[in-house]
Amino acid sequence: MLVLLPPSEGKAAGGSGAPLEPETLSLPGLAEARAAVLAELVELCAGDELKAREVLGLSEGLRGEVAKNAGLRTAVARPAGEIYTGVLYDALGLADLPAGARALAERSLVVFSGLWGAVRVTDRIPSYRCSMGVKLPALGALGAYWREPMAAVMPAAAGDGLVLDLRSSAYGSAWKPKGEVAGRTATVRVLHAQVVDGVEKRSVVSHFNKATKGRLVRDLLVAGAVPSSPADLVTALRDLGYVVEAEAPAKPAKAWALDVVVAQIH
Repeated sequence: MLVLLPPSEGKAAGGSGAPLEPETLSLPGLAEARAAVLAELVELCAGDELKAREVLGLSEGLRGEVAKNAGLRTAVARPAGEIYTGVLYDALGLADLPAGARALAERSLVVFSGLWGAVRVTDRIPSYRCSMGVKLPALGALGAYWREPMAAVMPAAAGDGLVLDLRSSAYGSAWKPKGEVAGRTATVRVLHAQVVDGVEKRSVVSHFNKATKGRLVRDLLVAGAVPSSPADLVTALRDLGYVVEAEAPAKPAKAWALDVVVAQIH
């Protein structure tokens, strides 16, 4: 099982330790592309601050992120699972997973990133600010930039099991599973069901979508569930108490779309 996660805008800073060692990152086929993005981002942020803020879409209150990016090569690096914070990662709770679940997380979870392309939760990276929606002056839009290198490495990373894609659309643009891999890929949408005047109404949730996805992944990890196909995932989630609606796609090389229906959002 390979679980594709979005990063978080908020990232933990501080701590102590050695700086980034790019050669130690997982998915070494992305090394050249990572080096190019890192070089341009550092150069951009070491120059005109206003230009850097404009390119990165940062407000005056986030000007400190520019200086942080300028120092990425020497900043403290920590496991990505500690760097990424926010709603999904709070619900996932990597830090207090039981040992077996933690080992499964380290094998299964891949976080997509505008700067790194994709990393595993054990990869040591510094705190940074660079979303997939950024358009760098020389490299262009990062979502498009990453497509070719991702297409070269992700099918092998996916192996022959389930691909559970929990990314947002911006990060999904960097790699779309194709062919046989797409046929064993499942995406998840979280719907909030409410009864109003005796009629059930459903709505797509945003903030709570992230929390539900984090809990969903945590529950799979703690249960030691390793579904090998989208159909097996549906069964595993239902066994864990989730209300899941899904239909097999009409064509075999298409991803499954799963709806997880929740009555309460928290």
